[in-house]
Amino acid sequence: MLRIAVPNKGSLSGPAAEMLHEAGYQQRRETKELRIVDPENEVEFFYLRPRDIAIYVSSGRLDIGITGRDLLIDSGANAEEILPLGFARSTFRYATRPGTANGVEDLNGSTVATSYEGIVAKHLADNGIDASVVHLDGAVETAIELGVAEVIADVVETGTSLRNAGLEVIGEPIMKSEAIVVRRVGADTEEPKVQQFLRRLQGVLVARTYVMMDYDCRAEHLEQAVAITPGLEGPTISPLHNEGWVAVRAMVPSKDAQRIMDDLYAIGARAILTTAIHACRL
Repeated sequence: MLRIAVPNKGSLSGPAAEMLHEAGYQQRRETKELRIVDPENEVEFFYLRPRDIAIYVSSGRLDIGITGRDLLIDSGANAEEILPLGFARSTFRYATRPGTANGVEDLNGSTVATSYEGIVAKHLADNGIDASVVHLDGAVETAIELGVAEVIADVVETGTSLRNAGLEVIGEPIMKSEAIVVRRVGADTEEPKVQQFLRRLQGVLVARTYVMMDYDCRAEHLEQAVAITPGLEGPTISPLHNEGWVAVRAMVPSKDAQRIMDDLYAIGARAILTTAIHACRL
């Protein structure tokens, strides 16, 4: 039975459970549940603190885990990313008072406050910067005002909270994070149960990214239409009862669907429909 770690709270928890449900796995009904068994899929889920998941997976006690890329790197655990999941995206940046520094190269001799000591220490070392790192749990924006540090390093989304604290982002991003699937370094990623799990999640990712598009077009315009909707291996084309017309079906990126419909209509395609994809295997 495959043993999988899932975040029990925070921004990773809800989207992870939703993706697993879409992939056909049972999920807990109560947030107090710390473990459930899905016998039909031969999977056992453990609901753990997101920060601890990479450590549990690296120990070999659990086969796979869903956590954040930032948490994996910060943990220093002997685990590796095997699949990005596309949600809980964030950017990790340095910030300080305006005029203090322009980038990481100006941080020599500084003290940096952060909740991600492992990430920051590694980034500073990789850039040859001699700076001290102070670990704080949350609300690091106040560290500069209280004199604990000259610089902070934290997750930045809009930057509003930093500006409200009188701070500005400096330099290039330290890293970009998102939810990922992790596996112990050296573990067999080709194991059939692991591959089946990954295929299911990949199917959800594709289903969320594409829609199925159907339309009718004149046969003489078919080459133009196929150029607009090439599909994955090629569109499905069927003759219609009305001579000279064909029906076309192809997967298209959902973000481009409206533009593609406009382009198809412009070359004479009609009855253009899009349908959501709920699951797939490619």
